[in-house]
Amino acid sequence: MTRDGRLGVGVIGAGRVGPVVGAALAVAGHALTGITSGSDDDRVDAILPDLPRLSAEEVVRRSELVVLAVPHDELPALVAGLAEVGAWQVGQIVMHTDAAHGIQVLGPAASRGAIPVAIHPAIAFTGTSTDLRALKDAYAAVTAPAAVMPIAQALAVEMGCEPVVVTDAERAAYGEAIGTATTFSSSIVRQSADLLRAAGVEDPSRYLSALVHTTIDRALTETAPSIGDGPTALP
Repeated sequence: MTRDGRLGVGVIGAGRVGPVVGAALAVAGHALTGITSGSDDDRVDAILPDLPRLSAEEVVRRSELVVLAVPHDELPALVAGLAEVGAWQVGQIVMHTDAAHGIQVLGPAASRGAIPVAIHPAIAFTGTSTDLRALKDAYAAVTAPAAVMPIAQALAVEMGCEPVVVTDAERAAYGEAIGTATTFSSSIVRQSADLLRAAGVEDPSRYLSALVHTTIDRALTETAPSIGDGPTALP
């Protein structure tokens, strides 16, 4: 880490999440070192122009903070594989963005002296610059060892999010909640749009927009805690 707290940040994973997280940290003043190649380099160039494309091992070698934004099932093998080739460095922060994994999945990196952090921004990423605005209204689940929790929370804030601490033991339940909210919401809207199209509605997405948004807003209001439902005050 430099004297002013800025970090050299590398990103492994060039899907919808990694480039946006990298861009958010760059806006906060961190210096990006590189990103791995993905299936849509043009989209990555649109949000991170001129950022070098590097191998995963080279990203780790050059970076003080490594962001791992890869699919859930690929994360354990990636972390272990980089450990096997001796890539992880003592004092390096390793942060993944997966909802369901906690910091245990980063064990192979931590055993080499790296600092494990899990931060999941709770938005539906599009992989475009519009996500940067969405992050400013979002929460982020933060999991980290107690000694480095302030660093993890600060990173979430720098990405634009309000951090919420989720323990490692609770991370699987958190991931299930996120998966339920995103998967079922998307499938139900698509199913409704198909039925409306079959009923002769030419633009189902526009027709459903106000209905879906107001329904979700009402559901969120109904699940919000009532006044007096907060933690009991200590005597």
